[in-house]
Amino acid sequence: MNDQVIQIRRDAETVAHIERIEQRLRWLASWTIHNANHLRDSRDGLKVGGHQASCASISAIMAALYFGALGPNDKVAVKPHAGPILHAIHYLLGNQSREQLERFRGFGGAQSYPSRTKDQIPVDFSTGSVGLGVAITAFASLVQDYLIAHGWKDPDTAGRMIALMGDAELDEGNIYECLIEAYKHDIRNCWWIVDYNRQSLDATTADRMFNRFDDMFATCGWRVVTLKHGRRQREAFERPGGAALARWIDACPNADYAALTYQGGAAWRARLSMDLAGEQQALDLLASFDDAALGELMTNLGGHCIETLLDAFDRAQDDKPTLFIAYTIKGYGLPFAGHKDNHAGLMNPSQIAALRDTMGIAEGEEWQPWAGLGDNAARALEDFVSSAPFAAESERSAAARITVPAIPTPEGTMSTQWAFGRILHDLAKSGDPLADRLVTTSPDVTVSTNLGGFVNLRGLFRRQELKDVFHASRIVSAQKWAGHAAGQHIELGIAENNLFLMLAALGLSGSVFGERLLPVGTVYDPFIARGLDALNYGCYQDSRFLLVATPSGLTLGPEGGAHQSINTPLIGMGQPGLTCFEPAFSDELAACMEWAFGHLQADKGGSVYLRLSTREQAQPHREDDSWRQDALKGGYWLRRPADGVEAAIVYCGAVAPEALQAWAELVDDIPGLGLLAVTSPDLLHRDWSVARAARWEGRGAARSHVEQLLAPLARGAGLVTVIDAAPASLSWIGGVMGHRVSPLGIDRFGQTGDLPDLYRAYRLDKDAIHDAAAELFL
Repeated sequence: MNDQVIQIRRDAETVAHIERIEQRLRWLASWTIHNANHLRDSRDGLKVGGHQASCASISAIMAALYFGALGPNDKVAVKPHAGPILHAIHYLLGNQSREQLERFRGFGGAQSYPSRTKDQIPVDFSTGSVGLGVAITAFASLVQDYLIAHGWKDPDTAGRMIALMGDAELDEGNIYECLIEAYKHDIRNCWWIVDYNRQSLDATTADRMFNRFDDMFATCGWRVVTLKHGRRQREAFERPGGAALARWIDACPNADYAALTYQGGAAWRARLSMDLAGEQQALDLLASFDDAALGELMTNLGGHCIETLLDAFDRAQDDKPTLFIAYTIKGYGLPFAGHKDNHAGLMNPSQIAALRDTMGIAEGEEWQPWAGLGDNAARALEDFVSSAPFAAESERSAAARITVPAIPTPEGTMSTQWAFGRILHDLAKSGDPLADRLVTTSPDVTVSTNLGGFVNLRGLFRRQELKDVFHASRIVSAQKWAGHAAGQHIELGIAENNLFLMLAALGLSGSVFGERLLPVGTVYDPFIARGLDALNYGCYQDSRFLLVATPSGLTLGPEGGAHQSINTPLIGMGQPGLTCFEPAFSDELAACMEWAFGHLQADKGGSVYLRLSTREQAQPHREDDSWRQDALKGGYWLRRPADGVEAAIVYCGAVAPEALQAWAELVDDIPGLGLLAVTSPDLLHRDWSVARAARWEGRGAARSHVEQLLAPLARGAGLVTVIDAAPASLSWIGGVMGHRVSPLGIDRFGQTGDLPDLYRAYRLDKDAIHDAAAELFL
């Protein structure tokens, strides 16, 4: 859309109301940040920060969006540094308290960046790690289409998934990975609005990139709307000499424009008079403005003009994904507007006082929502704000719980990866209501992570039918994948970051759309680290999903070290909101999956990570199910120790055969030797930490599960810990009761080879366990 031919369609009263709201948002955000940095007591002397300039550049965009365009079912991811503006919006609505604003960036107060889990105001999507809050809106739009296609959401209530971003976020690679995936899936109802202030933390944005953004998004099917000029600039362009002024503005480098903005009207006049010398009509046009008015004209960009913004939003009312590039000034309306160092800049007390005075706010009334406006204007704005469509109650309701059926154990010798595929296949065949709510997804490793059976039965999700050409041509294939609206697998390209953003969006379905989905995502375990930022992002906002990572450790030996994971159990242990299991046997896996589907739905639940293997294991003989409860707490005795015994072998996951062999050969030399099967180092460690804190704080003397497990051992007993991963994943267990430890695991990159060679070379075989035991016991 050419912003030079925009026609103003909103009534003058609405525009005037939103302009006043914009000023109030800019003030409240600035004052909130000022209070945190200059007025609140500082006990540590550290700068609090808060990004006044970044708030000022987007205040008009957010005012126009929230009070002129947003509906009750629209969802917004707000750029991280605009958090104070979002808090100010909800303060005007009565959803945010003064006490929270006064504690901004303080303990328990309004958060630095919008947070679903930490803030008390409504937040649709957490933001903070730049770019991720943008990309998740595209995947959320896909989730909305999934719900509509499956009959769980009325298409007439579909909302837009909207991201507000700073232009520096366009440097984030995850945005372009997402853009490609979004194009593949033909996403709809998605707006990305760029606060194009042309400044980042360190510098101004490169001029040559602007037209490239247009090209990239247009190529991927997006409508690109550029809002460069505000109404006053466009009116000036229509006057004699205006065309020359327009050409000058369009050609002016970003850095020059920012510097002139900071210097003000006199600097604008000097520069324009020099550059437009010989253009008499343009010089006459400049002469018609005094310095102050000229400064206002030159900063009247599209992203600060309420009329321009409202009209652009009105013109994009179809479901086509749209990128709005709104030109703005960083620090607009503040004394350091345009200065290249203003990103983390803060107004000093005299500057904030001057801003307060220009708004007619009396000293002491800084927190009053409508101070300085007079009673009639304040009442009119209160009524206008309370009637904003986005503030109306949406159709969202609490998502119903899905009953989790008993999950039987697949029979026979098999790997945990194979057992996982069998369990999902059997669920898909069962017709159980839980199976209908499963959504699987994978970054181009669907077959090699054993999701193929589920997809054969439940199909690929596509809004338009996608025929399986090979099947229709009678070409034999184990994969019979047809795409249709009822499909339950979302196939992704090979970008792990997109996998975690897809899982995050699916896992928020219950809280964002009121319809629960149970997402299951698979990935090669070594490549979790490639999407770790997005995984952390999903967990931070309490998204619920089951992550199945396989194969793990050295079990992809022939492909070498690049495909062998080392530290992933430590990631599982260290990631809040994610419970990690590493089962060795198929019955352990079945128990873990049954527990996981309940945990995804629990009030104080979370996401779950299963670290699986391609190594086939014979199922151990079980006398009963007494092991199961302990296994779901993190570990159980596969071979119980004698009371007071001096030794135990502690293992986790795929190395179970080596641990069993070593135990069988050592038990005669060490009578009563125990064999501890750890199913979750994560749960054991977390429970231990909680129990210790409770004892220290006088909240009880209960022992953790790992303490109870180790209680039969002698005080000075020795432990051999063994895991196909970083040895620190298990070696910490020695610190629980003060036992001596000889840890075995992987601490360097592997080579190609079969497991016997690799386990021997990297000291994971039974001989290594013998050597470790000899060091401790013999």
